Amino acid sequence: MLKYSPANTKLKQLYDVPELQTWLKQNPTLSTYGKKGRKVYSLDLLSGWSCPSANDCLSKVIELPNGKRAIKDGKNTQFRCFSASQEALFTNVYNLRKHNYDTLRDLSIGGMIHELNHSLPKDTGILRYHVGGDFFNSKYFFAAITIALMNPDKLFYAYTKSLKYWIKYRQWADAAENLILTASRGGRDDSLIDSEGLRESVVVFSEAEAKEKGLEIDHDDSHAAVPDWEYDNFALLVHGVQPAGSEAGKAVKALKGKGSYGRKKKEKTNG
Repeated sequence: MLKYSPANTKLKQLYDVPELQTWLKQNPTLSTYGKKGRKVYSLDLLSGWSCPSANDCLSKVIELPNGKRAIKDGKNTQFRCFSASQEALFTNVYNLRKHNYDTLRDLSIGGMIHELNHSLPKDTGILRYHVGGDFFNSKYFFAAITIALMNPDKLFYAYTKSLKYWIKYRQWADAAENLILTASRGGRDDSLIDSEGLRESVVVFSEAEAKEKGLEIDHDDSHAAVPDWEYDNFALLVHGVQPAGSEAGKAVKALKGKGSYGRKKKEKTNG
């Protein structure tokens, strides 16, 4: 049975996003959502190992002969995956994500759909696919779409670099109005973002870089989750434990010094 995780510190902020509350209450196909009733969860897999199209952020945790764990970065890695760092540091996080990945990866589409739906907490209001991990094959991507279609009273969202699967099943994904997808730039299939007109998120090393690109910064996952904003591109600040002396490490240190991390409401413009 899959293990869904309660909202982490960042995802808990979704409880306070007015646009999510309003949308869920106004949509006639969805039940009322709130702190006292339904909850935010994530379904997480092993970072890197389940990310077939990762490039700029490719990092994997490997098990060493002495029983410890270490991070192995990809040859093109520009910044270390935050969730991979978590898996290296915390045994419970690593074990949970490995369990989920091992449970799903050899199942048929039908088996995946059954496992995902059967394990889904009954009080789910919002589910993020993959604080750690990604859609590791096309069967799993299709199964995730199917779960959204089977549960119209719940909101699902995901960042993904597995863009070939999105394009393959785009008609089905578009039909699932309660599944909000964001292309995560920095993968091996980035060309599809432009050619297919996909909404994207971009990791930046400074607030100035986001401003130069004309992108708002998402601090609380609201840009990724709010359905009314599903066509708006946005930026994410580089974060997490980065290799000492790396450009990403220097950027994180500077951002911390400026107090750049933290929740800021999305500012909608008129027109």
